[in-house]
Amino acid sequence: MKASDLFVKALETEGVEYLFAIPGEENLDLIESLRQSRIRLIITRHEQGAGFMAATYGRLTGRAGVCLATLGPGATNLVTAAAYAQLGGMPMVMITGQKPIKSSKQGQFQIIDVIDMMQPLTKFTRQIVNGDSIPSRIREAFRLAQEERPGATHLELPEDIATEHSTMVPLLPSFGRRPTAEDKALRAAADAIRDARRPLLLAGAGANRKLTCKMLRELIDKLGIPVVATQMGKGVIDETDPRFIGNTALSDGDFVHRAIHTADLIINIGHDVVEKPPFFMHEGGPKVVHINFNSAQVDPVYFPQIEVIGDIAHSLWQLKEQIEPQPQWDFSEFQRIRAALKMHISEGADSDAFPIISQRLVRDVRKVMPQDGIIALDNGMYKLWFARNYPAYLPNTVLLDNALATMGAGLPSAMAAKLVYPERRVMAICGDGGFMMNSQEMETAVRLGLDLVVLVLRDDGYGMIKWKQAQMKFEDYGLDFGNPDFVAYARAYGAHGHRVEKAADLITQIEECFGAGGVHLIDVPVDYSDDDRILNNEIRELSQAL
Repeated sequence: MKASDLFVKALETEGVEYLFAIPGEENLDLIESLRQSRIRLIITRHEQGAGFMAATYGRLTGRAGVCLATLGPGATNLVTAAAYAQLGGMPMVMITGQKPIKSSKQGQFQIIDVIDMMQPLTKFTRQIVNGDSIPSRIREAFRLAQEERPGATHLELPEDIATEHSTMVPLLPSFGRRPTAEDKALRAAADAIRDARRPLLLAGAGANRKLTCKMLRELIDKLGIPVVATQMGKGVIDETDPRFIGNTALSDGDFVHRAIHTADLIINIGHDVVEKPPFFMHEGGPKVVHINFNSAQVDPVYFPQIEVIGDIAHSLWQLKEQIEPQPQWDFSEFQRIRAALKMHISEGADSDAFPIISQRLVRDVRKVMPQDGIIALDNGMYKLWFARNYPAYLPNTVLLDNALATMGAGLPSAMAAKLVYPERRVMAICGDGGFMMNSQEMETAVRLGLDLVVLVLRDDGYGMIKWKQAQMKFEDYGLDFGNPDFVAYARAYGAHGHRVEKAADLITQIEECFGAGGVHLIDVPVDYSDDDRILNNEIRELSQAL
């Protein structure tokens, strides 16, 4: 078998559905092999878009998404997507081409050391130097990408290796049982929970995978312990549940942090150090139980006293079986804080101010999205508001990145979500800065025939950096820019363009776009001018006054 055919057969054996790609001449043998494959080749307009789509596919399915680029600039354009998947815990396999390694016809033209470049950004990176090694290299790349903690892996297939012949066959994926926590650790955690007076559950990024959601909900239903979530833990628990207090969208000072300070025991489920710490440990503070696939990465603000290491879902099930509700547990303060937060979130949601303010924007988007609808956020000021004010009902229905926190991922992530869940409503929510970083993928979305709504929140500047600038008492300087006519821009790609002229029109416009089908861009003027007062001063003062 030709090595490139063997490579594609191995991808098929791994269950690959899509290959997101911008190929080059070094990949042409692989492209020809794909022509006869059941794998769907999706050509994007930038390698970063291909990488974001592959990473999001992995995030939603638990199976590694696959993207392809050529050598040199094609490979360097995958770097941000590699870091996005690696820090975000999203399984992804990257494939890049390379010039022939057994002979040289072009000197060092376009050649850089891609393996060395990918080393700090991936779990595994290898150059394939022999066609017979393809099955084992692919199996290892997928195994490591999908194994906890998931992340990015990379394979380089040189042009001359792709043309070799091999008698090897693909290796079948192995299925094994994930490690479980030891009984001693589970007993220690159970004792600490029983002895606590105000225990609090905290769901992080690692809890948003596998069967964790089901087991966590069963634990809460039995014990009634309140829960908070990080940004990347959104949806692990139905956020309309009366036991759910809120999200740690801000770094500190919010109502939810008041709840964390009230707890005498924090049961930290799926804590991931790539997220901003949802709380800071200190001597004499609450005791912390760390429940995760991996042991805690200890630093001055995180040094848990008890660690339960193993499959999270199994650990939660074991704790549920060992613990009964305790008479001394007192959740009254948590419920008081929850009520105050709920009241604060509702303020401003009915405002007719235009350009639209963040609270009204979040409320209206929640109204038009069904429980299983998916919003894919880019990074900007609005992300804090959606993380804090937008209640998620199901896992992975709010796709935001609080790990690398890169701009430009919102649109490609929404496109991948629509491919995975064609029957669901999917909306990309992008700032004007982040949208323009990968706006060319509008053509890809139109070509794929996706039904997709894209909100472009326009404030004609880098709004979040302006917010930070104001926090630091600097002058408003250097962060404004111009924008194209977004309505005309969308239509130039064959999409539909719309502009909201008043706050009351947003819901109607979104509903009309979803009803019509196809790719729709809605230009939404937004006003962040009051966000600094609300997020920095008002919230902090109100939470401290509780």
